Amino acid sequence: MIEILLAICALVMPDDGAELVFAGDAMQHQRQIDAAMRSDGSLDYSAYFTHIAPYVSSADYAVVNLETPLGGAPYTGYPMFCAHDNYVTALTDAGFDLMLSANNHILDRHDRGVLRTISTFEAMGVPWIGVYRDKAHREQVSPLIRDINGFKIAFLNYTYGTNGIEKSTPIEIDYIDRDLIADDVRRARDKGAELIAACIHWGDEYRLLPNDAQKSLARYLDGLGVEMIIGGHPHVIQPMRLERSAVTRHPVLTVYSLGNFISAMRTTDTRGGAMVRVRLGRDILRRPVIKGASYRMVFVEPPVTAGDNYKLHPSESNILHASMHSRRNAFVRNARAIFDRHNVNVPLDTIPIDAVR
Repeated sequence: MIEILLAICALVMPDDGAELVFAGDAMQHQRQIDAAMRSDGSLDYSAYFTHIAPYVSSADYAVVNLETPLGGAPYTGYPMFCAHDNYVTALTDAGFDLMLSANNHILDRHDRGVLRTISTFEAMGVPWIGVYRDKAHREQVSPLIRDINGFKIAFLNYTYGTNGIEKSTPIEIDYIDRDLIADDVRRARDKGAELIAACIHWGDEYRLLPNDAQKSLARYLDGLGVEMIIGGHPHVIQPMRLERSAVTRHPVLTVYSLGNFISAMRTTDTRGGAMVRVRLGRDILRRPVIKGASYRMVFVEPPVTAGDNYKLHPSESNILHASMHSRRNAFVRNARAIFDRHNVNVPLDTIPIDAVR
């Protein structure tokens, strides 16, 4: 009888839901800076994301890893990144709602760069996680919890390191520390978070499969009850899995690496990445759960004529310059080989990008 009543309730209760999009590493190499430079000295990124903006902005909440500080001029690429503030404007104009800042390049302009990054986010009204002015600031604003279509979701962000650069002031950077993560998860639940997304900067660069440390940490996060584990840093894609947790019995999404969102890297597997779309809903008991997930690949088109700029395309785009077709095809072929073989319950999203709603 109880099962029948629950089934009836599920039919008559509203089928509320939400959709999240997570993107990979937004890089800013010197070639990108050079291409964005205009004759008056300004930097123009306005056309960067035109072709994928409908997909990003259609989500109820979208997250991207900003893998560079906003340290002010001079603007530099690898190995010590520093991007113009306009880069963040282009990302938010494309529909991104949250910037991840705990990554191995956040200290490239040292403590001053971290502080300016925070101040710039605040001045622009752009939410971020992963770095803070000091412990008191972190305690005040972390964990970040957002009400997204009635779902209270906490977002956490951690990095394996900062390329050997150490802080010299009280600034806080969220490093991967299991005790810290456990405490953050507990505090998020205490503050009412129904679902938790942990965005982790981890893994080996240019490897298409996760290493043992990634798998171990993913199991640990699962054991803490984290529902969404979203990875970056390798600069190439790695598999995605949507499975029922052995601990909580609820669906858990693990994305080992989304690869590059946009960059000037030129080896086959670094020329693009993936976005993952997560569909949330409620089960028969009205508990929030992941209802499904899918991925879409993106490909970076570098400048092909004088005065042109970098552009990000859906990997299936038919408006790429002819010189990019073979490179795009090779990137897609390699990525699909990994996804088709290793993904679990995370299929390719084939809905036309202008018809996601």
